[in-house]
Amino acid sequence: MYQYTHEDATIVRERVSQFRGQVQRRLAGELTEDEFRPLRLMNGLYLQRHAYMLRVAIPYGLLSTEQVRKLAHIAREYDRGYAHVTTRQNFQYNWPKLERVPDLLDELADVEMHAIQTSGNCIRNISADHLAGVCGDELEDPRPYCEIMRQWSTFHPEFSYLPRKFKVAFTGATRDRAAVAVHDIGVRIVENDAGERGFQVIVGGGLGRTPIIGKVICDFLPKEHLLSYSEAILRVYNMHGNRKNKYKARIKILVKKLGIEEFRRQVEEEWAHIKDTTMKLTDAEIARVAAQFAPPAYDASAPEGASALQEALAADKRFERWYRHNVTSHKVDGYNVVHISLKSPRLPPGDIEADQLDLVADLADSYSFGEVRTTHEQNLILGDVRDEDLLAVWKGLEGAELATPNIGQLTDLICCPGLDYCALANAGSIGVAKLITDRFDELDELYELGPIKLKMSGCINSCGHHHVGHIGILGVNKNGQEYYQIMLGGSAEDDASLGKWLGQAIAKDEIADAIERLLEGYLELREENETFLAAYRRLGREPFKEAVYGAH
Repeated sequence: MYQYTHEDATIVRERVSQFRGQVQRRLAGELTEDEFRPLRLMNGLYLQRHAYMLRVAIPYGLLSTEQVRKLAHIAREYDRGYAHVTTRQNFQYNWPKLERVPDLLDELADVEMHAIQTSGNCIRNISADHLAGVCGDELEDPRPYCEIMRQWSTFHPEFSYLPRKFKVAFTGATRDRAAVAVHDIGVRIVENDAGERGFQVIVGGGLGRTPIIGKVICDFLPKEHLLSYSEAILRVYNMHGNRKNKYKARIKILVKKLGIEEFRRQVEEEWAHIKDTTMKLTDAEIARVAAQFAPPAYDASAPEGASALQEALAADKRFERWYRHNVTSHKVDGYNVVHISLKSPRLPPGDIEADQLDLVADLADSYSFGEVRTTHEQNLILGDVRDEDLLAVWKGLEGAELATPNIGQLTDLICCPGLDYCALANAGSIGVAKLITDRFDELDELYELGPIKLKMSGCINSCGHHHVGHIGILGVNKNGQEYYQIMLGGSAEDDASLGKWLGQAIAKDEIADAIERLLEGYLELREENETFLAAYRRLGREPFKEAVYGAH
């Protein structure tokens, strides 16, 4: 993984020192909250319903075990003993005290971490496929390019005050696991007819109040032009983006207004001035960064552990069930990708306690080359576990309530903090997530439903990505009461689509019943082995609407 240079470390330390002074001025009354707000946002600090919230950057979702242990320590020392994994692979702390945030940031800097540009109208933390470097369907590991773009975008003087926040995602695989179609810029590594590697660039995607699937602006961009072409896109957006209405300020609105052809024309015109400047990436620079993402020293004898694994699976049905649902294939024979579910019945989706973080770090050191990953589904991953080590990993996770065998199932749901924390929310999300999880706690019933992505947001800002859930739930306020709207048919993968509203909003105490009726209808209507999303796309909305509302 990428290691900070002296310059990197100096920049982060100086930013902490600057923010310490700003916090002291705020506490002394020398800055009003309005004056302090842009300063704290540039350092990842939000003011939520009950307290400040700090968002910590996890570039492309990759963590060392030293960093994981530091995150656990911060949860104990500065928060209430837990942290939250977000849908963009970051960590959040919901209860830090303002006067202690500079000390917290200093501790993060000790392990090459920070909260810079995790908020504000700037280029946010760069995200990536959480299986980058270990999946078998990958043309090339995208993380070196994520890192190159991270370095280019951090403190970029022209793009520190954009019309609105700006999010970028990368994938190097044939299957999109990074949701590139719903980012401001999505980048896919592709191969042309000559066998050359480059980038397909997608622009203008996003969710929120106006959900839009992004458009391809460039089918094949040579690698050397990654930064200059990205800068051209940002320049056009920065010049013409709406700064008068924040609800119309995202690049997706500009692309829709101009049309992709005109937007492309303006980008190409701007790019012509800068494509052959010092922003042009050399093979040497790409190789320098890529060297820091070299694969670990895999054991050539690892496939010999397959027989021991099969014996263990045959001997323990619970282990076999976990293996079937929470372990996926690795590009190297004898190794596996372990998905750590943060969707246990006891904790809110995406939350993890300090002791659990320490346990994950211990397992990663013992069995996965000392690295941990965060995912877009608010889970964690150990990316390089040998066959013969899976049983020990499972036992460790199970003892820490981290082995719920539900990855990709209904209860592996995405959920924003909602009304419990967020000042923008109209309704709660965590409580509804628990209602649904409790209702579908029978694993055999859960597996019968097949893969279902349920995503829930407490307001229209869509932090829970409800628009691209197979089942999406949106919390709304009706005369001071919490109600929930259901939408169906969304996807953030290669078949990206936006869900459609099913019908009238449903009261909080009835939403679990409604989801149960919806899924009972699906089981009656589906063809053999047909997934929920495929059934919806084949049948349309009406049969599902009848299942939910027909008797009411």
